[in-house]
Parts: sequence; structure tokens; C-alpha cells
Amino acid sequence: MAYTVDVQSTSRYPTPLARAVAAAANEALAHLGAPDGAGLTVLLTDDEYVRQLNRQYRGEDAATDVLSFPAGEAMPGGDAAYLGDIAIAVPTAERQAAAKRHTPLAELQLLAIHGALHLLGYDHLDAAQKAAMWAAQAAILAKLGLADIQPTEDAHAEDGHGA
Repeated sequence: MAYTVDVQSTSRYPTPLARAVAAAANEALAHLGAPDGAGLTVLLTDDEYVRQLNRQYRGEDAATDVLSFPAGEAMPGGDAAYLGDIAIAVPTAERQAAAKRHTPLAELQLLAIHGALHLLGYDHLDAAQKAAMWAAQAAILAKLGLADIQPTEDAHAEDGHGA
């Protein structure tokens, strides 16, 4: 299956970082059987911008690691779905990676997967939903050689998906 994962940024990040984030989101789409041609956008940004988005769309005046914004619309010129947008706070990801003693790149890949799962309808509002989402996340991470990477529970308790 072919997917479109567009990585944008508000700062200059190394090209390999953007490619790894795109590959992680793409792997999530492939693992869950998203429609051929489905697409999403990942924005790599700073804590303040994610805080503004969180305040505007969720009414929470705090930074978080990742926000997902499902689109629910068709891509121009085709039948494939544009799934939506993901915003990742790179400084938060870096702090979480340091606290968990793995690379910032692995944390960014985790967050891209987590955001893509939200766009595909996964959530973690109750124990059953969380178990399903965490299992999917773990399987995708394992395919990327990142089986030892685990989500940051406190941060993901606050992540969300906007309008």
C-alpha cells in the first residue's frame, strides 16, 4: 500500500529525523490496513505551539507531547482518505526520551505512531481501549526495531485529538 505522510516543521530538524518520523507513521498506516493512498501530516514543533493548539482545541492551557486532529475528508483528486494532522512537541519528546533513557528519535517515532493511531480511531479513554491501543503501538514499534520503547503514561493521559 502507498501512503502519503507529509512531515512539516516550525524549526529546522535533520532530514533523517523527518524521514524516521514519516516511516513510523507510514508503518502505523500499513500495520492497521489504512486505505491505499491515505495520507496525514505530521508537524514537528515546539512546546509553546502545541500548548496553543491544546488551549484552542481542547481547552487545556498546557503543553503536551502529541495532539491528533482527525480530518474525515477525502483527498483532492481521489477516493483515499486524508486522515488528519498530528502535532508533536519536539522539546517534550526530547525530555521524555532522556527520562526514559532512549533516543529522542525513538520517542518521536513513538509519538508519530501514537498520533496516527488516534487518526485511525484508537483511543485510551478506558482500560479496554488503552490495552488495544498499546498493543497496536507495541506491534508497530517492534516492526521498526523499537520493541523496548514504551509510552510515557502521564504525558499520554493528557494528549488528545482536536476537532
